[in-house]
Amino acid sequence: MAKKINIAIIGLGFGAEFIPIYQRHPNVNLVAVCQRDEKKLKSLQKAFGIPKGYTSYEELLKDPEIDAVHINTPIPDHASQSIKALKAGKHVACTVPMATSIKDCEKIVMLTQKTGLKYMMMETVVYAREYLYVKELYDKGELGKVQFMQASHQQDMDGWPNYWPGLPPMWYATHCVGPMLALTDAVAEYVSCFGSGTIRENLRKKYGSSFAVETAHIKLKDSPITARIIRSLFDTARQYRESIDVYGSKKSFEWSLIENEPHVLHTAKKPEHKIPQKVKVPDFAHRLPKAIRPFTTKGVYDLGKKTHLSFVQGAGHGGSHPHLAHEFISALIEDRDPYPNAVKSANWTCVGLCAHQSALAGGKRINLPKFTLVGALK
Repeated sequence: MAKKINIAIIGLGFGAEFIPIYQRHPNVNLVAVCQRDEKKLKSLQKAFGIPKGYTSYEELLKDPEIDAVHINTPIPDHASQSIKALKAGKHVACTVPMATSIKDCEKIVMLTQKTGLKYMMMETVVYAREYLYVKELYDKGELGKVQFMQASHQQDMDGWPNYWPGLPPMWYATHCVGPMLALTDAVAEYVSCFGSGTIRENLRKKYGSSFAVETAHIKLKDSPITARIIRSLFDTARQYRESIDVYGSKKSFEWSLIENEPHVLHTAKKPEHKIPQKVKVPDFAHRLPKAIRPFTTKGVYDLGKKTHLSFVQGAGHGGSHPHLAHEFISALIEDRDPYPNAVKSANWTCVGLCAHQSALAGGKRINLPKFTLVGALK
């Protein structure tokens, strides 16, 4: 009989997407869910046949049946809830970002080192079909030598929950950072960032940040490559876009400028008019257990109910959800680190935190903390 991991989902807005994925995964028992609103909790338990429900996260962590938690709560809660879970002996999968302070990132890394428990930041873009397509080109050598990368994540966050208004753009940068560092399995060494423009006065109060846009350059450790990221959250006219462009010596990939249009693959040394080719990236469901393959193209919020904003403005996250769940569960079954593990998750998250520090200091170079460098704690 296949080994199974007993998992609980924390946060059932965006997190509800993962309920049917875990329920159908051959190596998972979804034993509990946690939601502060008891009425919503009971409704979801009934709809999906989930045996246990908690309105208290602390009570859930006392449940000895639960091996791991998947946290999908508001950004300000990620670090504290991850830390509590690790201290309670639970493996952790957590939506992005890992934390909003370097200190909390370090606490999580140190706890995984101390306990041997697994932590995975559930970064959607590094399991999205677009990234998987570019990664396959890279692994096959079709890109040639990577020369430069850039990524953008631009989004209008008006109307989102009350912890979003005024959030420094780079505090939520992992959708940009993750794919660039993951492609060559690189580590960010230092960053330099500038803030540009201003947001409305009423948005500046909570976090003390006035920038409408932040742009950063990242130096990759032990590599000739640098990468650029662009982030905006408020008062900047742009359709939602999460993207990565990769420029290689043989081929280059550019993400479409407008959602649902083809991406572009450039091939060197062809006649000028034949260099660009419009491409539709394939789905990568074949990499998953058969039972969860359908979830690369559909999920809870395709059932005719009110659609969660992260899907209206996220294009379904590129079919990444079943890939994320499968990677986390596989890592626990195989007793290996998930990708990204705690150190990598900290490196990706701290790029954004350090970039905002740099922007506040007029572009000053900021080194990534030593604990975020792969192998630094071993």
